Amino acid sequence: MADKKGQKQQDEMVFEKVLQIKRITKVTTGGKKLSFSALVVVGDGKGKVGFALAKAGEVVGAIRKALMKAKRDMIYLPIKGNTIPHDVVGEFGASKVVMKPASRGTGIIAGEVVRALCEASGVQDILTKSLKSNRPVNLLKAALDGFSKMRIAPAWERGNVSPAEVSSDKDPDTQEKEEKKVES
Repeated sequence: MADKKGQKQQDEMVFEKVLQIKRITKVTTGGKKLSFSALVVVGDGKGKVGFALAKAGEVVGAIRKALMKAKRDMIYLPIKGNTIPHDVVGEFGASKVVMKPASRGTGIIAGEVVRALCEASGVQDILTKSLKSNRPVNLLKAALDGFSKMRIAPAWERGNVSPAEVSSDKDPDTQEKEEKKVES
């Protein structure tokens, strides 16, 4: 049973990429203590993505810890077809990432870090530009900030639900627009 559960979890994770491995040295009174940190991105290619930074005494241990942490902390990204719904700017610390939707067939125009995040999430057509700081962890957090600012159009604008089916607890402007759509 444990094999099936583990196998199912691996099937969900289509994309796993190690972005950075760093050697860390801590100087103590007894000498230097060596450890490693690993930055990884995971995703299912359908809008769920996660990343993590983990440290361990060995490279393999750091990667394993980071993968487990990233899979545990996955979030959903709004995707419209193969691209993003609208322009957005994500910020974290000194890093800024500008993301714009692209037409079909454009591909992922992005640096290594943001490209990995887009590939993991399933975005296939996007234009990005990273500004100011280029630290990988800050760029990832800035890109995720940008994705979290995105909004997808309400269900009736996408054509999934008629405005009459939507509850009337909306603001008056929205109700007037819905009534005009129903009349025409």
